Amino acid sequence: MTTVFFDIDTQNDFMIPSGALYVPGAEAILPVIAHLNRYAADHGIVVVSDTDAHDENDPEFRQWPPHCVAGTIGQQKPAETLLERRTVIPTTPGVCEIDGAQQIIVQKQDLDVFTNPNLPELLSRLNASRYVVYGVVTEYCVRCAVLGLLKTGKPVELVTDAIRTLKDDDGRRTIEEFTAAGGILTTAERVCAG
Repeated sequence: MTTVFFDIDTQNDFMIPSGALYVPGAEAILPVIAHLNRYAADHGIVVVSDTDAHDENDPEFRQWPPHCVAGTIGQQKPAETLLERRTVIPTTPGVCEIDGAQQIIVQKQDLDVFTNPNLPELLSRLNASRYVVYGVVTEYCVRCAVLGLLKTGKPVELVTDAIRTLKDDDGRRTIEEFTAAGGILTTAERVCAG
């Protein structure tokens, strides 16, 4: 069975209290995310990390405060979430070089990672039989990722102790929607137990 981990939006602007669009409590899950990413690297599991990479006047800033502007510290991932061998997949269509990468950073300019036109080819090349998803924010970008991955027909697991929400009720509804669609809830301990 080929497993692929999806590390969603774990970027400084979301994960640390001084971030432009800080998710309350997100820094508390950083050690869990770092552990999951290291576990993946140690076990030959590819980590797909999606990241916002916005332009300075991005249309999304009409809905949300400016955040994760490409090239800024806020757009970067915290060091503990990065793996040694990584590559970046931009939002411009093209051939993606992923050979030997432990971590594939898929850039996006929208809530939904599936708006990156290179993602379908990447998923095809990775040929996963199972997806494990974690990160922020449960009711937004994590929701888009898990529901999109469920459409592949492969099992999708959501690591409940490695996600954070902005509104508890919205997060709960998202989890209910995910499980009703066939998604599986798990924990980091269960994922790393084998």
